[in-house]
Order: sequence, then structure tokens, then C-alpha cells
Amino acid sequence: MKFGLFDGLAAKLRGQVSGLGAAARLTYAGADGARQSEPLDGQDMASALDRVLGLAEASGLPVDAVGHRIVHGGLEFDRPVVLTDAVIAALKRLEPLAPLHQPFNIAGIEAARRAFPAARQIGCFDTAFHRRHPFVNDTFALPYALYDAGVRRYGFHGLSYEYITGYLRHHYPDRAAGKVVVVHLGAGASMCAIDGGRSVGSSMGFSALDGLPMATRCGQLDPGVVLWLMQARGLQADAIADLLYRQSGLKGISGLSGDMRELLASDDPRAAQALDYFVFRIRRELGAMAAVLGGLDTVVFCGGIGENSAVIRQRICDGFQWFDLVLDDAANRAGAHDISTPDSHVCVLRIETDEEQMIARHVAALNG
Repeated sequence: MKFGLFDGLAAKLRGQVSGLGAAARLTYAGADGARQSEPLDGQDMASALDRVLGLAEASGLPVDAVGHRIVHGGLEFDRPVVLTDAVIAALKRLEPLAPLHQPFNIAGIEAARRAFPAARQIGCFDTAFHRRHPFVNDTFALPYALYDAGVRRYGFHGLSYEYITGYLRHHYPDRAAGKVVVVHLGAGASMCAIDGGRSVGSSMGFSALDGLPMATRCGQLDPGVVLWLMQARGLQADAIADLLYRQSGLKGISGLSGDMRELLASDDPRAAQALDYFVFRIRRELGAMAAVLGGLDTVVFCGGIGENSAVIRQRICDGFQWFDLVLDDAANRAGAHDISTPDSHVCVLRIETDEEQMIARHVAALNG
């Protein structure tokens, strides 16, 4: 769980809670950048929220508004909104589409309403950036009545993609106007094709399961596998959801962990297989995104893995010289912003995404 306390658009406090359910730890830093870390007595989301909201209260700053990252906005929510009772009820109906995220997003809203009853609560949606996809990237080859009922490719990580798009407009305006693929790699991983600042393709679809393999999520899967699990193994919906959301991905292939750092440090052959598959799927999707765009000008790596793992970035980019994409090894190892060679037609960038800043901008705009 990540959080930030902003005075206007200036961050006064940032942090995160990791290890929930096992060995929860709160790490945070004030405006001076000094980091503090402490274990949490409670291991559940409610205890973590109470401690985080207590930090906000202890800051002495009046809390006028609280912005919430909400993973799924469905068909209805294509921009940030004030969270009324009716909106929250609609978001609860979307929980089956994002079971790893939506219930906890809503728990955060309810906790913030209790802690700051006079503050305006504002929802910012990870699906909103993709809601104007072209029809061909928005649909499945199913009966059209299901499309009308909301069975569509929604796409996710939209707040990250929105931030990166704005960053490009400010710092690389020529690149922002062109054909861009953003590679968001973290515990959740996805890719987005962006043409002139507009999302035209996403690796994720109806749920946050689709596309790339992730820490514990499977990524792209033949739906026949789900039918087989039901018919041959007798698995019910809850057991299948647990398998696909929590026991698969890097964790499932390696049998060790979904944590990229642990896999990179391991000499277990299955860890190597998990990394090979992860890289292969990203490379395959990069070619597909270039086809969606009809060309490629810029690739941006972001997210915890994309920003911090030079090895993964190098393995993804190696062999794309035929596409005139050439990585600068020294710049990549140094973690520079521009990590392609000067003569590479495709510019490769490493940009630190900032979803909290993006939420703060939306909150400031809606809160006047």
C-alpha cells in the first residue's frame, strides 16, 4: 500500500506498507527525504490504514481531500469523480473484476471517510486512461450482447501511463507526439501503446490477469485451461481465482517467489525459467505494440522492475537492433534517463513513474 501527503502539489510525506499478512513494515520519508522504517503490530490492511492515516493526522496539515487509486472504473467512470455513496456502491459491484485490488481500494475509501469526515473523497481510476480505445482493441470475439454488457478490454495501470505521457509532453515533446510503448513492470505488469498521447492498445484486458506474466498472476492464458480446471480437476471459481491471481506468474513458474530481486539472485534453474518467460512475453508484446502503432519511436520503462533492473531492461532490448533499437549498456547500468545510443532510431527511456503525484493533480483540479 502506497501513500502520499501533499500540500497542493508539493509532497510532504511519502511512504508504503509492505509485507502485509506476514511481516508488515511501514517505510516513509518527509519532505527532507529522511527515511524512517518501523514494523507494524497488525498485519492486516485495516491496521496498516489506521497507522498511515495517523501519520497524516500527526503532520498537523488539515486534510481537505483524499484521493484514492481505484483499479477498476468499469464503463461508467472514465475520469476522476467525487466518491458519493452511490459511486461506492457501483464500485463494489466491480469487485469480481479486480479481486486483488478493488476490495482494498474500497476499504481505503471507507477508512478515510471515517478518519476525515469533512474531507472530499475523490476516486482516480486505472482504467480511465484507456476508455477511448479503438473498438478493435476494446472488444473480444464474443456475441455483441456481451460487449454491451461490459465484457471489454479495459486496460489498467492508467494512472502510471497518464503520468508518463505528461512527463514526455513536458520533457520530450517531440517523443510525446509520436508512437510510444510504455512498459510498466512491477508486481503487476503491463504495456501500453500510445499514439500522440492517446492509448490505442493495452496488454491487459477485461481483468488485471491478462497480458504479461506478473509476480503471482498468470498473464495471457488460453480460456480452455480454465474449462479444463473445472471439468477435469473439479475446481470451483474461488479455487481457480486463487490459482490464477495468487499462485501463478513468476511465483508459479519458479516455485520460489514472485519477487524479481529474489529470482535474479537465485541459481535455481526454475528461477531462470521464470525470468526467461517473463522477458520472452515482454519482447513478444513489444513487437505486437509496434504493429498496433504502425511504427515505434520511443520505449519507456517504468515501475519497480522497469526502473530498477538494468538486467531485465537489457535482456528485453537485446536483439531489437533489426528494429533500430540499440541500448547504451553504460547508460543502462548507470540508470540514466536516456538509455539508448545516440544513433538508435528508437529512443529508450527510463522514467520513474509517480501515480501519487498524478492522483494529487486530479484531486487539486476537482477540489478547486
